[in-house]
Amino acid sequence: MSERPLYIQVNPRDNVAIIVNAGGLEPGAEFSSGLALVESIPQSHKVALENILEGAPVVRYGEVIGQAARNIPRGAWVSEELVTLPDAPSLESAPLATAVPPPPPALDGFTFEGYRNADGTVGTKNLLGITTTVQCVAPTVEFAVRRIRAEILPRYPHVDDVLALTYPYGCGVAINAPGAEIPIRTIANYARNPNFAGDPLVVSLGCEKMQPARLTGAGLPVLHDEPWLVRLQDEQYFGFGDMVEAIMNLAEKRIARLSRRERVTCPASDLVVGLQCGGSDAFSGVTANPAVGYAADLLVRAGATVMFSEVTEVRDAIHLLTPRAASPDVATALIGEMKWYDDYLRRGGADRSANPTPGNKRGGLANIVEKALGSIAKSGSTAIQAVASPGERVSAKGLVFLATPASDFICGTLQTAAGMNMHVFTTGEGTPYGLAAVPVIKVSSRTELAERWPDLIDVDAGAIATGLATIEGVGWEIFRFILGAASGRKKTWSDYWGLHNAPALFNPAPVT
Repeated sequence: MSERPLYIQVNPRDNVAIIVNAGGLEPGAEFSSGLALVESIPQSHKVALENILEGAPVVRYGEVIGQAARNIPRGAWVSEELVTLPDAPSLESAPLATAVPPPPPALDGFTFEGYRNADGTVGTKNLLGITTTVQCVAPTVEFAVRRIRAEILPRYPHVDDVLALTYPYGCGVAINAPGAEIPIRTIANYARNPNFAGDPLVVSLGCEKMQPARLTGAGLPVLHDEPWLVRLQDEQYFGFGDMVEAIMNLAEKRIARLSRRERVTCPASDLVVGLQCGGSDAFSGVTANPAVGYAADLLVRAGATVMFSEVTEVRDAIHLLTPRAASPDVATALIGEMKWYDDYLRRGGADRSANPTPGNKRGGLANIVEKALGSIAKSGSTAIQAVASPGERVSAKGLVFLATPASDFICGTLQTAAGMNMHVFTTGEGTPYGLAAVPVIKVSSRTELAERWPDLIDVDAGAIATGLATIEGVGWEIFRFILGAASGRKKTWSDYWGLHNAPALFNPAPVT
């Protein structure tokens, strides 16, 4: 970062800005605008650009992020405790499709090398997924997978890997209760992800509440011309060894089929890209997320599907999103997902103030309002074409809101179930998060993080803060990285190291 004092004011209406300089600045530091600090302020934290009276609005991104808890002098640190949380935007009065962006110009000629599937989707990896109907069988499947990797996969070098798709679910749950449909359809749709060729092997115990037929009803094709289902309690299996051999035998048949697949040239419109942020800081909304938003616009122009998510991290910016909905019905669906989550939090005795995290606050984010305003920058500028509920599979083209919790692991699981074949993840504080099923491109909001974690960060957006890079330039870099990783020509750091978080279900239903 530059040695001269720098701050970023996002909008001319803002009465606060964030400190750019690494290590922060000391009292007396003077900016080119003539503003001088009256106290030390850490990097990424807010400075008052003018005197802010007690009770007056604190404005960032041109929006009110709270009210001043006391008088804040010009040049002072606007710390978290000085910003009171405002009321959430009303859902009842949210504008419905009042400012729909016009269709952007088409972006033609961009392709990637992917694996075409029978259901019309395209994979960016060639994986065998072995999904489970109950946690009881997870250790057996994981044991079998270790043997498959050691004894079978070496004979099929064109198959990338075999994954045990296991979950702490399937029995001891209220399987028919409201909300149970979410984990059930998540498990079914996760197994149908394009990178598993949409066609998994299934392992069941036999006595569990979540019988394979439930997954079939949720959309998972369990039985074909050949049975791709192993029930461990079936009388034909004599002991553990028989069970493992049955899994391995079916796995080899499936792997042999996968091995015959080849990458073919596919238009960029076959991409389904999930966007997410984790370990966000105050830079995320001005560097990494806007750059990802620019890449999202490029993808939409190329005909792809782009999903943004994290309900609690868009709820406080809902009034900026519903006008962008392609129709009043889409806007109403978006509001419906916000209301469902408001009610869900209320039932649990929580509210939106439970977000952000201690790390977000350390990174300069005062509250969920400021975090949400930065988070939605990932969505770019195009119209929101569709809304999907947790666990649903997305089929619409263009920009889609997929309702998920903000939890990195649950959001990633639900986006995988929705059908994403590429993932872009922005971070300011840093996280080694990754997914085995889908390549994860990690974008840093600060150059310091990219320099400290050079073997974990794929794209550095931090140079935008000092003017050494532009949102447009980094957006194109992310777009090209997506095409390269989707083609297998580039490897993300999370795949290089094998940093793969386990699937994590969202289960709002009771456990018995």
